[in-house]
Amino acid sequence: MSRIGKKPIEIPSGVEITIDGQTVTAKGPLGTESVTIRPEIAVKIEDNHIILSKASDSREADALFGLFRTLTANAVHGVKEGFEKKLEIQGVGYRANMEGKNLNLALGYSHPVVVEPPEGITISVEANTKISVKGSNKQTVGDVAALIRGKRPPEVYKGKGVRYEGEYIRRKAGKAGKK
Repeated sequence: MSRIGKKPIEIPSGVEITIDGQTVTAKGPLGTESVTIRPEIAVKIEDNHIILSKASDSREADALFGLFRTLTANAVHGVKEGFEKKLEIQGVGYRANMEGKNLNLALGYSHPVVVEPPEGITISVEANTKISVKGSNKQTVGDVAALIRGKRPPEVYKGKGVRYEGEYIRRKAGKAGKK
């Protein structure tokens, strides 16, 4: 049995949870998130905790038990506190700025790169080289951050490009000069 799946999910104050069949909906100060749980997993609310259990004793239920507990916990955490990914830009002339809701990136191309955030995601820029992606859905925040990083991934010779905050890029030596 999954150690993660057995843990109850505490419902924080300010978050309202409704269960409609196999759909768990969390409503909080940062929005609304819902998770549709497979029929192999049973869900119920007991004294301010969400408790998931296996409805059947199958391999699929074993595999999905911890997954759906984590997805439900992420939805509850997302509507209460939200998720954030930070990116850094390195390189001469590389910079970012906001134009309305859109992110405008100068990444060494002959044209500016414009990233339009999806619904529920806010992008902010601090100090021209620091980008912050925030939202209530963990997967969407990660997808948007990966999309921005994918516009110019860090290269291995000089380390120029867009990287996650704290990401280590292993550098290559390059060509050895003639002697």
